[in-house]
Amino acid sequence: MLRKDLIRLDLDVANREEAIRTLAEDFVQAGVVKPSFVDAVLEREQRSPTALPAIAYDIAIPHTVSAHVITPAMNVAVLKHPVEFRQMGSPEITLYPKVLFMLAISDPKDQLFLLRRIMKMLQNKELLNQVRGAQTKDEIYDFLKPVIDA
Repeated sequence: MLRKDLIRLDLDVANREEAIRTLAEDFVQAGVVKPSFVDAVLEREQRSPTALPAIAYDIAIPHTVSAHVITPAMNVAVLKHPVEFRQMGSPEITLYPKVLFMLAISDPKDQLFLLRRIMKMLQNKELLNQVRGAQTKDEIYDFLKPVIDA
């Protein structure tokens, strides 16, 4: 699910829409989603925000329904500068994620499983700081692969 070619370091974006669009386009280019995924994930984020506070810093988990997914995948982006997102479950609260985890899931059961893994990761300050401080895609991959595939 986690692929090195779908990891971005120091992603420099101006806002939430640009961040989501960039990651979604990466999925399209990699052939893991249909082109319709891009607008679908943007619309879903507008309706149901995905940012969460974590023990080390805020994150966001943009995703959408499986109809747009060809093959399951996850991408990760460490942002150069945090951008404004709204909090999951409390959209009136603004958060500033430093890391984004975009999901392309074809089976709803897999989505639940992966979201649980990410929620567990939110409680691991050391792991989150390792991801944020990583200098290479390989480092991020090596930090996250055991957690995602556990």
